[in-house]
Amino acid sequence: MTEQEILDFAEKFVGAIQRGDVATVRACYAPGAKLWHNTDRVEQTVDENMAVLDWFVRTLPDRNYRVVRRVALADGFLQQHVLEATLPDGTAWSMDACCVIKIEDGLITRLDEYLDSAQGKALRSFGR
Repeated sequence: MTEQEILDFAEKFVGAIQRGDVATVRACYAPGAKLWHNTDRVEQTVDENMAVLDWFVRTLPDRNYRVVRRVALADGFLQQHVLEATLPDGTAWSMDACCVIKIEDGLITRLDEYLDSAQGKALRSFGR
């Protein structure tokens, strides 16, 4: 993929998450893709991650990704962002994050997400 194709793919992927378009998000993943988060250090499958995304979309319906930096890499992209939303109790909330995403044959094969665990604690009280 060219640098522009990678950046266009990144925009499509992140935009789908922001809109809650779970079908488009799923279509961006290779079937055997692995997703990892620094907060639990567990690799998720695409199906496991889609279950989390379903919860996430219901819990934070007004989410916004304020992209701080997005850089095309030779094999994917890196994105630093601030996730902003309103919690179900009405509290304004934000969380700093960074993702390193590997793409092969036009699909995500690995996503490593680094989240601020202190900011993420606010979500725990809303279950999953």
